[in-house]
Amino acid sequence: MPPVKKSPTIYDVAQMSGVSISTISRVLNAPDKVNSETQKRVMEAIDRLGFVPKAEARARAMQHTGRIGVITPFFTAPSFVQRLRGVAAVLSKSNYELVIYPVDSMEHLQGYISSIPLMRNIDGLIIMSLAISDQDAQRLTDNAMGAALIEYQHPQLNSIVINDFNGGALVAEYLIRKGHRNLGFLGDIEPPEKMAIHPVKSRLMGFEKKLNDAGISLPKSNIRSAPYVQDESRQAARELLSLPNPPSAIFAASDVQALGVMKVARQLNIKVPDDLAVVGFDDIDVAEHVDLTTIRQHLDESGRLAAEILLTRIGGTERPLQHINLPLDLIERSTA
Repeated sequence: MPPVKKSPTIYDVAQMSGVSISTISRVLNAPDKVNSETQKRVMEAIDRLGFVPKAEARARAMQHTGRIGVITPFFTAPSFVQRLRGVAAVLSKSNYELVIYPVDSMEHLQGYISSIPLMRNIDGLIIMSLAISDQDAQRLTDNAMGAALIEYQHPQLNSIVINDFNGGALVAEYLIRKGHRNLGFLGDIEPPEKMAIHPVKSRLMGFEKKLNDAGISLPKSNIRSAPYVQDESRQAARELLSLPNPPSAIFAASDVQALGVMKVARQLNIKVPDDLAVVGFDDIDVAEHVDLTTIRQHLDESGRLAAEILLTRIGGTERPLQHINLPLDLIERSTA
């Protein structure tokens, strides 16, 4: 009779990775406290050995944890808050607890993606506005961790996708129809966070492509890259509105930045929409209060759909992976 193959232990992982058992424990339980190189060595050893932590084995024996995790950057931004609101609305009806894992670096993201599927202290995972590698997707799949992506698509995972390129094109089409020919753009085109996706760049590309198709150029001098923070957004708006030939319309790639443009316009005695048209993107709650013309991307709905997809699978329903494209709508109000 052949000998029973022993399951790999944490000692085997320590020997293969060349680190201590306490370090392995930190990688699995507090990945943000371990440097990226050590994380990588430990996770490679775990993957090669097929190591299953005891806590994860216990969790698999349990029916459910009653918890859904959300990994998200910028979780205090209004658009992210509204997405979380959609998730929470579904989970509260099903008596599931929402656990938020905020990330501010690629190392932070990798730590969560590596440890969460192994530790199994949640039943499913929603990943917002973050790029997921093939290796990350495979680890989630191999460990049977149900996941849904929002604003990013991967063939191995459920996803809720927003066509940012098309959103930019909708703005250009609308402003052209309104008679504007001298246009400006303001947004966080190249955010420094390596782990985040770049939807604003896609919005600019769609905006510029539609203008070019109509024979209208968007000069580089009329494009301002500014981070999400108010001070720098307002400075970028002031630069645009102080040009020798300032644009008659500005597309701000987020509603928050559109509000900044409107404030600067007031300070410069530029009337909106008589002297300047302003269009935002997101349709956050405050957009309606200030009567902002904007692109609605159904923020609450994206969170709600992601949560419903996960709960359906946790409930035992077998369904093929879902890749849902949420439509974008231009909401015409009084600013453009």
